[in-house]
Amino acid sequence: MADRNTALRAAPLDGRLVRSAHVEIVPADVASRIVLRARPEAIAPLSRALGVKLPEEPKTSAKAKASRLAGRIALWIGPDEWLVVDPNGADLMALCSKVKKLHSAVDVSHRNTAILVAGEAAQSVISAGCPQDLSPNIFPVGACSRTVLGKAEIVLVREDAHVFRVECWRSFSDYVFAFLADAARDAVI
Repeated sequence: MADRNTALRAAPLDGRLVRSAHVEIVPADVASRIVLRARPEAIAPLSRALGVKLPEEPKTSAKAKASRLAGRIALWIGPDEWLVVDPNGADLMALCSKVKKLHSAVDVSHRNTAILVAGEAAQSVISAGCPQDLSPNIFPVGACSRTVLGKAEIVLVREDAHVFRVECWRSFSDYVFAFLADAARDAVI
């Protein structure tokens, strides 16, 4: 019997790290992701299937409440569009396939990656190339937005007061990481 080889997904930014007194920039762990499009009547059944309530307010996010789903997050990125991220690698497509209401789910796990920017200077680092107003009263914890960083489209979420998750396409991840690292050299708090 022949040995079976299994391909492992390699993270595009493995081994990269920027650390200073006021900011740390690291690649996020590999995660499963879907982009979901749905009409209002499909939101509740999809929320139940995914174990996280799909947010209906612009620029908001929601985290799964069940401990077995720890880390799963749904990000509102358009009037009928969400990015759902699961750091535990759950098969989000299989969960959505059980929903009978009309919707579209596309697995983007291999297309996207994420970078975490944390520390007192995190907001300053991201603001170096992002036009989004990141002040806490405008962009509070849980806020998210599809925006740009430099010349790359990103989805940005504020996970904590000084922690941001930058979702980007793998093909732009070198550029985005380098941009953030460069901005970290000049960051102010």
